[in-house]
Amino acid sequence: MPRTDTSAYHHLQIGDVDLAGNVILAPMAGVTDLPFRLLCARMGSALQCMEMVSAKAIHFNNKNTEALMEIHPDEQPVSLQLFGSEPELMAESAKRIEDRPFAILDINMGCPVPKVVNNGEGSALMKDPVLAGRIVEAVVKAIDKPVTVKIRKGFDDDHVNAVEIARVAQESGASAVTVHGRTREQYYSGNADWNIIAAVKDAVRIPVIGNGDVTDGTIAKKMIEQTGCDGVAIGRACRGNPFIFREIKRYLEDGTITARPDMKEIRETILTHASLQLKYKGEFIGVREMRKHVSWYSAGMPGGARLRGRVNAMENMADLEKVVREAFV
Repeated sequence: MPRTDTSAYHHLQIGDVDLAGNVILAPMAGVTDLPFRLLCARMGSALQCMEMVSAKAIHFNNKNTEALMEIHPDEQPVSLQLFGSEPELMAESAKRIEDRPFAILDINMGCPVPKVVNNGEGSALMKDPVLAGRIVEAVVKAIDKPVTVKIRKGFDDDHVNAVEIARVAQESGASAVTVHGRTREQYYSGNADWNIIAAVKDAVRIPVIGNGDVTDGTIAKKMIEQTGCDGVAIGRACRGNPFIFREIKRYLEDGTITARPDMKEIRETILTHASLQLKYKGEFIGVREMRKHVSWYSAGMPGGARLRGRVNAMENMADLEKVVREAFV
């Protein structure tokens, strides 16, 4: 559906799903789990994108995958991200989980990690537009929910084909495409190329969501204005910083630069985050996973190195609460 408004912040229509806004939590393995998604939803993210799930793992009833697919009503709407390289298996797995309470199914064609790429999955699919199209078409035919695709600029600088893959995705039935402005070869280094996002937007009719180097409201607005993209997906900038969603939302709405959270709010957010980890993952796993999150929350703080040392020694929730209450005052 074409946009009829000119504001930077607006509803975003993806298939038959009407999102209340256009600032989205990007999917990140090991980060966008249920506890963190709940925090981001509370802060104003319009769509919570889950950690990627393997189609093969669903097919073989992997127990760990079941936990990855847990969804809470308070985080809606949710996008579940699937990865794989076999059209029939992707379609079968999508159909098997369709009754779960996610609103959108996203196909991962952007993951750069070797163990995924070496299996011909993730960003490796960008090297094979025909296979990419077959996967999208098979999944679209298998389920009634909107299907979207996450891609990169290209596999490397010699194969920049985001425009081609986006067109293939559209022709195969995708309802939207998210474009990360880096190649697989770059991983997350260097600058994101927003020109490729603009080129994709010019080439397709479906919504285009820009991703890469958006760290605050002013930069989000610049991306929207420079590329014409319909929305922005926030990835690494939200680690330890779920507050970014309310800040970008407010800036896009009326140009207000929201004050950064004070130490008290950061402390209470960390403790809420930890309590959610405890609830959904238990103390042993929850505390250990909070180590990286507390390190992200404390990035740039005086005495950060010493704090990270204490954080990495945390063994239980009592330790965590003691460290956090002493550090964030």
